This record gives sequence, C-alpha cells and structure tokens, in this order.
Amino acid sequence: MFVDNVKLTIESGAGGHGNISFRKEKYVPNGGPDGGDGGRGGDIIFEATTNVNTLVDFRYKKNFRAETGENGGTNKCSGKSAKDLILKVPVGTLIRYGWETDDQNNPSGLVMADLKANGERRRLAKGGRGGRGNQHFATPSRQAPKFCEDGKPGKSYKVTLELKLIADAGIIGFPNAGKSTLLSRVTRANPKIASYQFTTLSPNLGVVRHDFGSDFVLADIPGLIEGASSGVGLGFDFLRHIERTRILIHVVDAARLEDDLTPVEAIEKINAELEAYNPALLNRPQIIAANKCDLPLEDDHMQALEAYAEKRGWKVYKISAATSQGLTELIRGVSEVLRDAPSISDFEADYETFFEAERREESITVEKVSDGVFRVEGPGVERMLGYTNMEDEKGFAFFQRFLYDRGIISRLEELGIMENDTVQIYELEFDFWK
Repeated sequence: MFVDNVKLTIESGAGGHGNISFRKEKYVPNGGPDGGDGGRGGDIIFEATTNVNTLVDFRYKKNFRAETGENGGTNKCSGKSAKDLILKVPVGTLIRYGWETDDQNNPSGLVMADLKANGERRRLAKGGRGGRGNQHFATPSRQAPKFCEDGKPGKSYKVTLELKLIADAGIIGFPNAGKSTLLSRVTRANPKIASYQFTTLSPNLGVVRHDFGSDFVLADIPGLIEGASSGVGLGFDFLRHIERTRILIHVVDAARLEDDLTPVEAIEKINAELEAYNPALLNRPQIIAANKCDLPLEDDHMQALEAYAEKRGWKVYKISAATSQGLTELIRGVSEVLRDAPSISDFEADYETFFEAERREESITVEKVSDGVFRVEGPGVERMLGYTNMEDEKGFAFFQRFLYDRGIISRLEELGIMENDTVQIYELEFDFWK
C-alpha cells in the first residue's frame, strides 16, 4: 500500500527526577547530601532511508513516545538515560508542525525537517533533562538542602509527514498515454498496466541504466487529468511528487486512441494543471515523448506538435513504448538534458526558524491580569517551582532570590505592583511584599 501523507503525535521522554538523600554511614557524623541526578529522557529522531518508499508503517500507529529517564539514587548515583526513539521514513519525507485540519495547533505550518538524503537524521523532540539531586544545592550557608529538581518534561508535537518522491525525471501525461509502459520498458520496475484509466494508483520509481552518462531515477506520476489541481481524479494526491523532479517527460498519445484531444491540446491541459498547482513547475525542462508512433498518425497533428515544441525549446521524440521503438534516442535525449539541468534547490528549510520561534516561547512572561493581580509564567519559573520546597523557609528564600536574579521583581514593579497585591505563578498565589 502506498501512503504519502500521515498525521502523528510524537513526544520525547521526560527526564528522571533528582533524589533527596543524605549520607548515613557509621562513624561519619553529619553526613552531607548525596542525592543523585535523574537520567535524560529519550529523543524522537527521524531518519531517512532508501529501504522504505512509503509511509504505510505510520498508517495505523499514530502516537510515538520515547522512554523516560530513570530517577536518581542515593550515594550520588545518577539514573540511567533513556534510549532515543528512531523513526525511519522514506527519503524525501517532509515533516511539518501541526495538522492541517487543526488551525490552533498549526499556526504557521513551518517545516520541522526535510529529509532528502539516505541516512540523514533530524532530532525533532529533545528528551527532558534529568533533574539534579540535592547534592548540587549545598552551600556553606545551606548545608542540608531538602529539595531537588524534578526531571524536565519531554516535548510533544502534532506533526504531518508528507512524502515527495525524489527523482531525476518525472513522466507526466494523461491516463493511458503509455507512462507505465514506458517506465517498464526502460527500467526494471513492474507497474500494473491495463487498458483502463487510473490503472496506476501510486507513483512508481525505476532506475534507468544506460551508456550515455550517469544513470538516473525515473518516476511515473499517475492520475493527471483536467481538474487534478482542484482534486479531480487522483492527480491532487500525487502532484506533490512532481515538485522534486529535475525534468519532465511529457508522454502524449500521438495516435489519439483514447480521447479526441490533439497532442498539443493534451500537453496544454496537463501543463495548465501543473501551473495551477505550482507555477514554478513550468520552468522545469520538458521533453515530449510522442507515444504509439507504431500506429497510423495524422501528419497535421504531428507537425503542429513539433512546431509547438520548437517554439518552447522542447524536443519531440517519436516512440512506441509497446515495441521499444525510439526508446534509445529518448533515453539519450533525457540524459543530455539532465546533464545541464539544475538540481532542485527548493527544499524547504524552516527547521531553524521553527526552533528559534520555539526558543522565544521559552522566555518568562510577566503581565498584569487586573487591578491588584499579576501573573508570572515561563518554563524557567515552572522548573524552579518543581524542585523548590516552598514549605521550607530556606527553600522559599531560595525561590525569592531567583525572582530577583531573573529580573521578575523589577518587571512587576514596572507594571505598578503594590504591597499586598496578588502574584499568580501557575497554581500558586502569593502576596507581594518587600
């Protein structure tokens, strides 16, 4: 089964909690703190591989969660870090943040990863850092800290995986023009071939091996008909695969066996769909393969086709995929065009942009909710609350110093806070006083 679009939820593992413990050994009075650190949570890593060519492995399993790090132990023993969860996807997989059907979770549609090379890896969700044990919080004035850090939670994302096949040349044209037959003749691919429309229900790839230069990858793009860019037929589902081909081989039915369109009309209708989907596709080099030339042809239509192609700088090759007529010349021509064709450089690279935006969200926010009520939020504050014992006088003083050191008190004063006003920090509320 060919699957090229799936929606997943991924979540990295949380870090293990730090430990609160003190040395208890015979003949060692006043043993100090020796709580160990928690282990790191597992990352979510995507790896591109040529061993798979579809996203079918993600069709039914939609949620992936990495393991959690172990908690710290006594005697300064750290917890074990969790293993990373590696998800293997086909080369050409694009991973977007959010789901298209959920605008709240997909505010920008930024690309998190674009895996275009075999073995390429991208860490999308970093595992939570393990919490520090109380051994790290001992000072000359606080020799017996009774608090530690909780492990940092993992990151959770809704993501959309889109597969865009990477090929040197893409075969386009109307159904029954002979695209699959051409692919089967020049490669070892075995697409399903029959005499009715939409025989090919998924893109097919094959490698063309020849004596005219480097071998190249050929893709048969199915289901292109008039209205494909608007969702008619199968074309809307597979138009994305054309975006990553360097040149286009436009197969037309020169014998006009299947419809009443002339070769020129057939080419114009398919190109109109390409333009409606992505205008940049018309800038790709095209080669016209006039198929079924072993049958009687209408001279005026062939002359019109050659004049049409010459005006646009395209070459026309008369072929018969059924009898292999003209295929050697076609492959030689494709190889020559590929030699000078530019590589596809429009791979989307929003990875750093996405995580820069995420890092900005890590900042601490201080705002005035209403008269006499202020709110403080941010991951740093939440982490500090997690490992501070607010019931302990020294722990509470430690938290207050954090608020001063991070400039939170100064920002509250800038907003006009007065004594006895309320400060909300997540589920806790405090009265402000100096």
